[in-house]
Amino acid sequence: MLPATAFGLAAKGLNARNDARCGLFRGSLTEPFCGYTESPILRLLLLAMRANVQIGLGEILSLSSAVVWAVGVILYRRLGDTLPPLRLNFLKNVLVLAALIPVTLALEGFALPSLGLREWALVLGSGVLGIAVADTLYFGALNALGAGRMGIIGNLYSPLVVVLSFVMLDERLHGRQWLGFALVSAGVLLSAWVPARWRGDARQPLRGALFGAASIALMALAIVMIKRVLEAQPLFWITSLRMFGAVVGMMALAAVRGELAALTGGHAPVPWRRLMLAAGFGQGLAMVFWLGGYKYTSAPVAAILNETASIFILLLAWIWLGERPGARGIAGVTLAFSGVALMLMGG
Repeated sequence: MLPATAFGLAAKGLNARNDARCGLFRGSLTEPFCGYTESPILRLLLLAMRANVQIGLGEILSLSSAVVWAVGVILYRRLGDTLPPLRLNFLKNVLVLAALIPVTLALEGFALPSLGLREWALVLGSGVLGIAVADTLYFGALNALGAGRMGIIGNLYSPLVVVLSFVMLDERLHGRQWLGFALVSAGVLLSAWVPARWRGDARQPLRGALFGAASIALMALAIVMIKRVLEAQPLFWITSLRMFGAVVGMMALAAVRGELAALTGGHAPVPWRRLMLAAGFGQGLAMVFWLGGYKYTSAPVAAILNETASIFILLLAWIWLGERPGARGIAGVTLAFSGVALMLMGG
């Protein structure tokens, strides 16, 4: 276990009480918090951060996954304007698989992991359910509901992982972790900020809600079902095999739906440089960190820390794109990070 030095430095940076003092932090990641340091919520955050927080490899990877995924989302935002969702999703998965294979061979050797038939089915099935099927449902829900409403449904993820982990793995939250769970969930909901151009009218609300809930449920099930395999097997091999199952599953689903040509065809030019960068961060590296988080810590803790991706997206959009979220967004950020601190303090 390693002391959470990053949290201590952030707390120190947030001690500024007015804009004059904030000048010390110009250009740093703490600058956006200037002017909000008198908030009672921020005071709670500072107290939590100053506590004896301990953080392990699983927690580090789960939070890193959230940060890297947020970077990927910012990059994907531009790609969605030029590529249809189905083609974009397939191309990024193929690129990630192509990158994972040589990295896996270099780091973990050429020998396949020692898996039984049931474990092979779980790993490949996790890719099919959690990426191929879940993504298909997700994009259907996105088209029916719009990004804003789908973002709200996405908050079902961590509660579903908590429930499934208890039922399937006998893993549960303890003590103050429940308060941390509540604070993170409240912070994410409070700061659920969607730019006006990302919003849309719900064209098929019932169908969209069902598709959206089913996609999130499958994502949660897909990760919980391979938790024990992840714990016992090499991380990169399991990540690669899961992505292989996803790519094959996407092709099978597209063939059944008569959309196989749409996966690779199309008249729109592909911005390969941006796509490779987005796939590398938003899918490849984020997926390795994401699965690593579940490998090295409990599933409920990993899932709740993953939820902070929404907060990091808000912060990166603020820092990189100048899209200031306002007081409600700041309150959501402080609530969420207070919850993270409580999660890392254990039961």
